[in-house]
Amino acid sequence: MPAPKSTNAASRAAKPANDKAILHPRNRHTGRYDFPALLAGSPELSEFVILNPYGKQSIDFANPNAVRVFNRALLKRFYGIAHWDIPPGYLCPPIPGRADYLHGLADLLADGNADKIPRGSAIHALDVGTGANCIYPLIGLHEYGWCFTGSDIDPIALASARTIVTANKLDKSIALRQQPDPRHIFEGLLQAGDRFDITLCNPPFHASQAEANSGSQRKWRNLGKLDPKRKLPALNFGGQAAELWCEGGEAAFVARLADESRAVAQQVYWFSTLVSKASNVAPLQAKLKKLGASAIRVIEMAQGQKRSRFVAWTFLSEEQQSEWRTTHWNRQPG
Repeated sequence: MPAPKSTNAASRAAKPANDKAILHPRNRHTGRYDFPALLAGSPELSEFVILNPYGKQSIDFANPNAVRVFNRALLKRFYGIAHWDIPPGYLCPPIPGRADYLHGLADLLADGNADKIPRGSAIHALDVGTGANCIYPLIGLHEYGWCFTGSDIDPIALASARTIVTANKLDKSIALRQQPDPRHIFEGLLQAGDRFDITLCNPPFHASQAEANSGSQRKWRNLGKLDPKRKLPALNFGGQAAELWCEGGEAAFVARLADESRAVAQQVYWFSTLVSKASNVAPLQAKLKKLGASAIRVIEMAQGQKRSRFVAWTFLSEEQQSEWRTTHWNRQPG
């Protein structure tokens, strides 16, 4: 498979440029969901199944409980996760988009590795802000066998993630750490002996709680025009304050992520973060160039009508990257 450069080459080759609905070629969630199969594995989902305007089975995505149970059914069917739940009010992310990010990262790691995706427990990933749902480690472990460390500032979120990991007997492959200082991301979290092949992050999108609420109300107001009698929730996918907003919003968070990455430049092969607002990409690229990043990649993604992307960067020279692959990717599993 061709290695990604400024866009995901594999995705670009597999779909027309104007096709917004098709996910990454390796994404298990392309096409319509097989609801009979989902219901067979997760009968509780039947309570939330509805018929869409085309007479096809779907779920009510305006119902947070429906989204939560649907996610549980998807994780069970596609990723072998038998036990999964999150506390009320915590972020319940759309799984197809999260899977796309991981597949894009796998393509990124294949770059310089003879277009071969490195698999297995020799690859260590750091999920910054793993949340109560622990989605990225669950999917990444199943798809590629990578080991994960999930970090978060919220002890309740980490307790939930730990319950999921333990219940599914994944303790040997997924570790969890609390960031003791909410003002920092890598500082105080990474230990001297840590080496991560990839870091990933879904940063807070909004600059304030009011902005988060306003955005959700605007979205549901548009949907509500289809059915004025329908009472719509504030957040169908949930989310605590730290998951949804931070001072300065996404732009400030990714700038801080970039700044702190410089201090641990030799401990990570590729840093990465989702960037939801396209206008935030150029300032991040400029900052990374100023910080001395040796390579910066922007990988575009699409899910339905939603466009997104992640930005990845490394401070390692090509020689250091080659040495990293030889030293770390050939290490004994552990």
